[in-house]
Amino acid sequence: MAGHSKWANIKHRKARVDAQKGKVFTKISKEIMAAVRQGGGDPNNNFRLRLALQKARSVNMPNDNIQRAIQKGAGELEGTNFEEIIYEGYGPAGTAVMLEILTDNRNRTAGEIRHIFSKSGGSLGETGCVAWMFNRRGYLEVSKEGHDEDELMLLALDAGAEDFEAGENAFEIYTRPDDFEAVKEKMEAEGISFGEAAITMIPETTVEVPDVEGAKKALALIEALEDHDDVQNAYTNLDVPSEVMAELENE
Repeated sequence: MAGHSKWANIKHRKARVDAQKGKVFTKISKEIMAAVRQGGGDPNNNFRLRLALQKARSVNMPNDNIQRAIQKGAGELEGTNFEEIIYEGYGPAGTAVMLEILTDNRNRTAGEIRHIFSKSGGSLGETGCVAWMFNRRGYLEVSKEGHDEDELMLLALDAGAEDFEAGENAFEIYTRPDDFEAVKEKMEAEGISFGEAAITMIPETTVEVPDVEGAKKALALIEALEDHDDVQNAYTNLDVPSEVMAELENE
């Protein structure tokens, strides 16, 4: 499971303050609808819906928006049927990219995603071309402030976590997908709060892009993909060294 901490650091260093709350809410609404259609509208019996609702509350999504999405997913209100697709491809410098898509028009989305890859110096690949490089894992992030590393690690491992790493700014806890909710709940019962809590795709190893121009192109691709309305999640094995990231942030 090498490279996790680097992946998480890149993920957070490149994150921007997203002023487009409408777009964030739209993506979460789509996830809620898909979750309800898959497993019903009761979050007590639908783990995917519980995760989507947690994400909605973490960004202060209004309750009215949440309820409308649940009703659309349940067929109580008119809503769009979304198809779930995984796209895979390659970014600049041979980096791997995986996308989780929710779309109402597969052909339109495929063309637009292919264009984003090509414009950024990457290429959309065939199914399975990079999926083998990633593992689905639960991810929990805890601020370093106010926490002792050894104590937190013991608590996480006792709760059933699979791995624990100290990142630059936070402690990173990894679980098996099936154990994610139980680990999260046990730690919350001990007063631990999380900066991020999600089931995500973690790269087995990362690809370091040590030059500013290469890193800029690789990050631009990920940001362009994340900005697309149909992309729910974008995952990459990109690793940009701290000094290069600092240069980019100062530009």
